[in-house]
Amino acid sequence: MTAARLTVLAGPSAVGKGTVVSVLRRRHPEVVVSVSATTRDPRPGEIPGTTYFYVSEGRFDELVREGRMLEWNRYGDHRYGTPREPVEEALAQGRPVVLEIDVNGARQVRDAIPDALLVFLVPPSWEELRRRLAGRGTETDEEREERLRIAREEMGARAEFDRIVTNSDVEEAATELARCMGLE
Repeated sequence: MTAARLTVLAGPSAVGKGTVVSVLRRRHPEVVVSVSATTRDPRPGEIPGTTYFYVSEGRFDELVREGRMLEWNRYGDHRYGTPREPVEEALAQGRPVVLEIDVNGARQVRDAIPDALLVFLVPPSWEELRRRLAGRGTETDEEREERLRIAREEMGARAEFDRIVTNSDVEEAATELARCMGLE
């Protein structure tokens, strides 16, 4: 059995964090994937309580004020964060946990849980990241340009992470993430 450890997977928008985590979870069902809370509305195909916990701005404020968020950030017009309790419960049960969050959230987790493993997922190239973001079709041109601006900043933070994994191929990236976590 693997050791219960918190792993943070961060990287720029559209790098494929969710897809890599899905493959990891399929191969290693013992891994708990933290469900984040957000103030944005669900996108088509997203399932409340599974994809995200969708909460009001007021409820999000309460969670932050009560110290019930492990980390949180504003991204565009919305806030995202990791509820603390489910992460702590899974770790106490001896289960490895993965958080799929942004660089600022990873920094907050590093401060809160110094022995967390921070893994940064990078695209094979900047042009591929741009193509993936455009291919999602979930943002306006203005939102996409803002995400690319943020992505440039995030790519500069790679040195703050314990491991770097390149997502040229989802299956290979998931294998490398599992190795980082001591699962393979």
